[in-house]
Amino acid sequence: MYVKNSLLLCLAILIFSCQTEETADVVMVNGNFYTVNADQPQAEAVAVKDGRIMQVGTTAEIEKLKGADTEVMDLKGQFAMPGLIEGHGHFSGLGQSMLNLNFLRSASWDEIVEMVAEAAKKAKPGEWITGRGWHQEKWLQPLDRDVLGYPYHDKLSAVSPDNPVVLGHASGHGLFANSKAMELAGVSKETPNPSGGEIVRDSRGEAIGVFEERAQAIIRAAYQEYLNTLTDDQKKDTWLAGIEAAQQECLENGITSFQDAGSSYQDVDWYQELAESGDLDMRLWVMLRHSHDRMKDNMVGFPIVNAGDHFFTCKAIKTEVDGALGSFGAWLLSSYDDKTEFVGQNTTPISEVEKIAALAIDHDMQLCVHAIGDKANQVVLDVMQQNFEKYPDKKDLRWRIEHAQHLDPADIPRFSELGVIASMQGIHCTSDAPFVVRRLGEERARDGAYPWRSLLDSGAKVANGTDAPVEDVDPFECLYASVTRKRVDSGLEFFPEQRMTREEALYSYTLWNAYAAFEEEDKGSLEVGKLADIVVLSKDLATCTDAEILETKVKMTIVGGEVKFMVD
Repeated sequence: MYVKNSLLLCLAILIFSCQTEETADVVMVNGNFYTVNADQPQAEAVAVKDGRIMQVGTTAEIEKLKGADTEVMDLKGQFAMPGLIEGHGHFSGLGQSMLNLNFLRSASWDEIVEMVAEAAKKAKPGEWITGRGWHQEKWLQPLDRDVLGYPYHDKLSAVSPDNPVVLGHASGHGLFANSKAMELAGVSKETPNPSGGEIVRDSRGEAIGVFEERAQAIIRAAYQEYLNTLTDDQKKDTWLAGIEAAQQECLENGITSFQDAGSSYQDVDWYQELAESGDLDMRLWVMLRHSHDRMKDNMVGFPIVNAGDHFFTCKAIKTEVDGALGSFGAWLLSSYDDKTEFVGQNTTPISEVEKIAALAIDHDMQLCVHAIGDKANQVVLDVMQQNFEKYPDKKDLRWRIEHAQHLDPADIPRFSELGVIASMQGIHCTSDAPFVVRRLGEERARDGAYPWRSLLDSGAKVANGTDAPVEDVDPFECLYASVTRKRVDSGLEFFPEQRMTREEALYSYTLWNAYAAFEEEDKGSLEVGKLADIVVLSKDLATCTDAEILETKVKMTIVGGEVKFMVD
């Protein structure tokens, strides 16, 4: 009898254990799931347990996994897909742009001046006024006078005579300063241009207020002196406020993971602290960015992978070789069409890039290099190829070129041949479209500007994103640009033969971005065992019209099976 009872008890425990293992924490049923999984492209329902996908299938199959405590979400036929991954942006920069003046939608210089004037009325004596997002090529009203399309500082200085003003270019590769900021920075006629940068001057040699590429450091050094007067707590509180704003903005846009294109040691420490304390609501993958000399003896503890239960990773190093096309900083093989005898800026010595590449090899970090012009991309591909040949035992490194906007057609096949990721931003194509032909000429623009089709047809992996806060973090406008290459405002179409298919665009915001960060085993598709990061949308992005992509609204954003954003 004792043996029989014992066997029955064991059997009961086994049955209970099996039932417990098969009970989901959350089930999402009656949905229209686009899985980004070629083996099971569509599904009706998903079950989640312990923050990961337990099963994908029909509503009938998934409902069998319900238990007494299972949360049931009835999607009522709504479209759902893997959480969107921002493939290249600046997370703390996005947050700060939301706290400071934002000029992404500004249509004229006078509008920007008026915004600064209002800020100056509220500013304390000596307080710096900061903002970002202006782009001289996108203003609809002509300037009274200009140099290379840039305005003079006079109006800005007049509305803020006592408060220094620094306004970042949308690209991040230039800034505008008023007379007070230039005074504090010691700028005069005799101030030389730094290597890799230019102080824009008029015909008399006077600085008009624009500082391109490395010349920005002149003004930013003066701004840093001001920041140094703040306490550590004040600095961190400001940073945290920006991070909270950035998180909320991303979640409202269906973004569950964000690949940050360049953070300091301090940022990395703070991000890891937030992740490990459970205070991040979305996942961050970060590129460390410092000079080689700053990093060479400070790599203990790197890479950091999946800290805070897969909420924070820093497994990459960022550097750059040139600037942006809009500010004449892209490094070209031949001169600009609208700035003859000028080929752009090589902002970082190639010897420095080579040393950072060696650091990446030594510490098992991905190398991510900003390159926009065709010369810049060619040089970076050369550096990467030399390293791959030098270390043949190092396989599948997935080094990345960030932006890869303008390529010599002969270099396009090299991305696939070398296994280099083309980390591009669809929205940059249509955002820059009005001035690209003016900068590059018709032939270069047609054959090598944002050549997604050519890269994809050659076998390259293309990651997608917005470069926020350079552009709005809105993924739907970026997806629209990727499949149409049309501007939303004017309908201007930029060489549509290079557009992506709908499926490619969706993959570029999910599985291909995950692959570009070595995270495809955890993210990018709805498959058993992967993180339950899911977004529910108002439109079916797989089948809706192109115009309806722009009308798409986020209904729910889920991270690790938990709802982080929802609208009624």
